[in-house]
Amino acid sequence: MSDTISDKIDAGISPTSGNNEAFYEKAIKEPQVGEIIKGKVICIAKDVIIVDIGYKAEGHIPLKEFLDAKGIPQVKVGDEIEALLENTEDENGYVVLSKEKARQIMAWRGIEEAYGTGKALEGRIIQKIKAGFNVDLNGLTAFLPGSQADLRPVNNPDHLVNSSFMFKVLQYDRQKPNIVVSRRAVLEEERERTKKDTIHTVHTLEEGQVVDGVVKNIVNYGVFVDLGGIDGLLHITDMSWGKIRHPSDVFNIGDKISVKIIKFNKEENKVSLGLKQMKPNPWDTAKERYQVGAKVMGKVSSIADYGVFVELEEGLEGLVHLSELSWAKIKHPSQTFKIGDTVEVKILEIDHANRKLFLSRKQIEPSLWDELTLKYPKGARVKGVVKNIADYGVFVGIEEGVDGLVHISDMSWNKIKHPTELFQKGQEIEAEILNVDKDKERLSLSIKAVQKDPWREIGGKYHAGTSVSGRITNIAHFGAFVELEDGVEGLIHVSELIRGKKKGLEITVGDKVETEVLNVDPDERKIGLGLKGLVKAEGKAAI
Repeated sequence: MSDTISDKIDAGISPTSGNNEAFYEKAIKEPQVGEIIKGKVICIAKDVIIVDIGYKAEGHIPLKEFLDAKGIPQVKVGDEIEALLENTEDENGYVVLSKEKARQIMAWRGIEEAYGTGKALEGRIIQKIKAGFNVDLNGLTAFLPGSQADLRPVNNPDHLVNSSFMFKVLQYDRQKPNIVVSRRAVLEEERERTKKDTIHTVHTLEEGQVVDGVVKNIVNYGVFVDLGGIDGLLHITDMSWGKIRHPSDVFNIGDKISVKIIKFNKEENKVSLGLKQMKPNPWDTAKERYQVGAKVMGKVSSIADYGVFVELEEGLEGLVHLSELSWAKIKHPSQTFKIGDTVEVKILEIDHANRKLFLSRKQIEPSLWDELTLKYPKGARVKGVVKNIADYGVFVGIEEGVDGLVHISDMSWNKIKHPTELFQKGQEIEAEILNVDKDKERLSLSIKAVQKDPWREIGGKYHAGTSVSGRITNIAHFGAFVELEDGVEGLIHVSELIRGKKKGLEITVGDKVETEVLNVDPDERKIGLGLKGLVKAEGKAAI
């Protein structure tokens, strides 16, 4: 039941009857609809928060008004809260409250007060939009024009997002609703306040002096630091002895830092600052801590096509060349390493004059070629896949990261002009190990070594005086080569060719000829032939 003054009058209860003072005191203390009241949380139910507001009935607030983005209630029993009274009695007799509506009312009151008095409000930049930014002002979204974000143009607007600043309210319209704010106006006021201190500050600054300041702006090449009325530039190259990708990786706007003045132009009020100068250069003591041959730990700081850079400590970075990354072949370092990896390396060379370190990763591990020498002895047979074809041979992969070369001379007992006559990429082959050269990191293979050598039977097949036929494969100044069978060639000496020419026997490459075996030397793989005649060919009569 309601218990307001009007209800008492309607019920026939005179305000003047009984204790008038107590009656009016009670009536005055009773909460009114639209009023923001305080209360204490006494219970957290399934869907509502129950609040004691000092009234005859408890207040109810929907639980959803207290949930965060993950759905977790951001309230506990005993918390004191402010809420808007929407109804003194619902159908169940409870007082209906709203924390969210109270927050909005109070937020708008803050906006109105700030606009009227010129007072700055704290807000957080939550989003970059086309013409500026959206700013959260206690739950209300305000617009910050890009021109009002800073005293100077902002090169990287994304760096302002999720940062909190003070803002002035330029205009607002509660009905639309619309709020426009300015950070620049706050900064201009601060600049004016510090102008008086600038003259004093300028006279007190000296090169080599360590001073405290506040980061005011972040650009690609460094940060601007407020030194108390005058700004100094901390260039990216003076931030650390190590490498820094971007100043925003190290600093945020508003950070308080101590820096050293490394250069000061009093006439132009330009101050150059240094942070790394606050620490000794690690190269000055590198000789004492690092020696050639030592094994050390470091982190991969950057990756290039030709290798990876490993930082041993701040300011001490060395190159692991592609050839020193692994005993196995690596096409690109990114296949094996990523930035931030902790790796063990061996120091190969220290160039103190040029401040360069040369490192090795593979020399930490057992030599692959030592293992291959034992694994693949000379004469062992292996199977592999053709990976690449060159004019001089083919490369065969026999295991992951291990390729062997089959030279064109070791491909077949027959003469071939180019490897593509016999092989193609992806083709599986069997070969014999000729040699494993661990110093030059080369593995030589032979395919013809696993094939039958036709010259092993030549001695019993060809005898002096035997007549044989074959085809001319090549003509040189000393004679002509005749293919007698696969892998077997004989030579008709130039003297025999001259005698044949006198008899009218003109030969060309491709002609089929009748010959006589003059001599056989299987060990030297030589057969001497005499020219007897030409075999009749299409359109040509034999002589």
